[in-house]
Amino acid sequence: MNGPAARLRRLCAGAIAALGLALLPAGVSAVTITTYTGTTTETSGLVSSYKIEVPSDWNGTLVLYSHGYSFSPIAATDVGDPLTGGWLLNHGYALAGSSYATSGWALQQAFQDQIAVLDAFDIRVGHHPARTIAWGHSLGGMITAGLVQLFPERFTAALPMCGVVAGGPGVWNQGLDSEFALATLQAPGAFKLVNFTSLGDANANFTAATNALAAAHATAQGRARIALSAALADVPGWFDRASSEPAANDYATQELNQVRWDNNPDFFFAFFGRFELERRAGGNFSWNTGVDYRVQLSHSSSLAEVKALYAEAGLDLNQELDTLNNAPRIAADPSAVAYLTNFITYNGHLNMPVLTMHTTGDGLVEVTDEQAYASVVRSAGDNSLLRQVFVHRAGHCTFTPAEMISAFQTLVNRVDTGQWRDSIAPSAMNSKAAGLDAGLNLTHPPSFISFQPDHFLRPFDARD
Repeated sequence: MNGPAARLRRLCAGAIAALGLALLPAGVSAVTITTYTGTTTETSGLVSSYKIEVPSDWNGTLVLYSHGYSFSPIAATDVGDPLTGGWLLNHGYALAGSSYATSGWALQQAFQDQIAVLDAFDIRVGHHPARTIAWGHSLGGMITAGLVQLFPERFTAALPMCGVVAGGPGVWNQGLDSEFALATLQAPGAFKLVNFTSLGDANANFTAATNALAAAHATAQGRARIALSAALADVPGWFDRASSEPAANDYATQELNQVRWDNNPDFFFAFFGRFELERRAGGNFSWNTGVDYRVQLSHSSSLAEVKALYAEAGLDLNQELDTLNNAPRIAADPSAVAYLTNFITYNGHLNMPVLTMHTTGDGLVEVTDEQAYASVVRSAGDNSLLRQVFVHRAGHCTFTPAEMISAFQTLVNRVDTGQWRDSIAPSAMNSKAAGLDAGLNLTHPPSFISFQPDHFLRPFDARD
């Protein structure tokens, strides 16, 4: 039985609605919020918690939030930050979200748990939403894009933000390429990249890789190799959101910033995140067999930096690329690849408006993910439903509340009118964000920009 009564039996009966006040920007009157919390149980027996908030003047739209990657369990969350949540609640939108039953690369659980939250909403609130909009950050952006692909009948529109929308295999392959170059050229045999047997094993190799990175940065030859490593994953040369983007020919600053990305957070995911996902997938899920690194570098947005730093170091780039191309390769476990492909690879079929959003200086989930997603959507013939906006800023998911609300309003307008028109023009987005409460703009003015991401270097989607 899959009706409301059966779903109700799967919900934890212990949570009672509590009245509270939405957290709002200064000068905005509060609305009464009814909060529902509880748990849902998956068919596997795993349990997740949920949080639902409904304003007294609910407009009939539910906004389902998917949170990002967490290395340890977290509480259920229904919005990325309290200021954005306060604005949504004060404007009549209901919020909901799950903790997911596990931490880590939890897509398998998140897809089930988020749909269970929608079922819980119907039961606990007693009303089915007229519209449901999915959104989320980072891994949550990936989950958002996956939810509307897998369960299109449950959603009206989606806003994946800074999402891993190139899909699992492509993202992890591209990261492997970057680490493979550093290990092969700078520290042969010093650390391994896959098949970690324990957390201690992952930690030992993380430490060795971090030490190799520090040693490389201390020499001109090593800095050139760091630049090559970064280029193979299109890691940007911009790190600090409080700073201006380095000049196009300021290669020394770009390389330093790429080191900073490796140190935190990229290597944490390359080793500890990989260890967690290898356990889930049952083996190594990424590969570089058959990759021509000379060709891959030629498509990188950092090619000029690599050439300049190799020339400065007196190293022969062609010879180094030969060394890289002739090195023993890493093969994947087919069953592990199948797991990662299922959780998830995109087919490009959209049944609703989707607006993606990304910062241009993101070194954890590179902005080129957006090109990979747009490519498969275009191949599926649904590009009229997709629009993508970009914020000129360094950092991963470093949007202001005003920028996120501006994007959300743009998506809602597309749902209301059935047309995008010029609503995603940077000038229109910036004007909309600037018109919001000053507290929602924090320390940064709205920074939407006209931008075309470069090609994702290791694409893998349903066409593959």
